[in-house]
Amino acid sequence: MVETRIAPRVRVMKAAKIEYGGDKYACTVRDISTTGAALDFADLIRIPDAFTLVLPEDGLKLPCHVVWRRAYRVGVAFD
Repeated sequence: MVETRIAPRVRVMKAAKIEYGGDKYACTVRDISTTGAALDFADLIRIPDAFTLVLPEDGLKLPCHVVWRRAYRVGVAFD
């Protein structure tokens, strides 16, 4: 399989949240790079096409949009 990502991703296991429209949902960042991340969710919830990813441990709030979806996992690109 040929890697097509612009930036290499680093595997992590970080607690995070997504925020949109006043709602907040917990998730886990499974891998991350300077351009995007893969997020896992414990429940099947309606994930919007765009939201803010909050990484409290790192003090980051990153606007992003969904580029792929699979059951409990979502891939995002940072805006």
